Amino acid sequence: MISPNDFKPGLTIEMDGRVLQVLSADHHKPGRGQAVIRTQLRDIATGEVFSKTFRPSENVEPAHVERREKQLLYTSGDNYVFMDTEDYDQQEISTHVLGDKAQWLKEGETVTIASYKGNFVDIVVPKTVDRKVTRTDPGLRGDTAQGGTKPAVIEGGATVQVPLFVQVDDIVRVDTETGEYVSRVSS
Repeated sequence: MISPNDFKPGLTIEMDGRVLQVLSADHHKPGRGQAVIRTQLRDIATGEVFSKTFRPSENVEPAHVERREKQLLYTSGDNYVFMDTEDYDQQEISTHVLGDKAQWLKEGETVTIASYKGNFVDIVVPKTVDRKVTRTDPGLRGDTAQGGTKPAVIEGGATVQVPLFVQVDDIVRVDTETGEYVSRVSS
């Protein structure tokens, strides 16, 4: 059993016959009374996101999730095809199921995929990724590192605000949690 005090994003639990993933957990202490933990949960089977409040004294059953390293081989239409790096089994996961994390995937890279009883639960992408800029407005004479920003489309299709000096074909490091530019990577 696990206490709601130990909830953190990515944790999976079993409750009322459903497998749920914790998206967020915030501790709240009202003026009077007992502290509570307010959570956002996602039902793994249906994708439904809902809020639930727990008392710290409650206990919940953890769901035993398997995490495996898989390499993205290629995309096929709206599906991403991953290969297990240990037993070479292949698995297709749709863009719809991957959600926003699909924009950080690149063919040939390895990610961690979590599954529960053979069903996809979550994908863990690296904290930062290095991607080539595929489209952006040209820089103008006098652009400096201290200047403004402009939108740039990077490999994978994500749009990131970058400094004015960044050009097409530059490689930039991007934070996958916030979607923000971190730095330009020397090539």
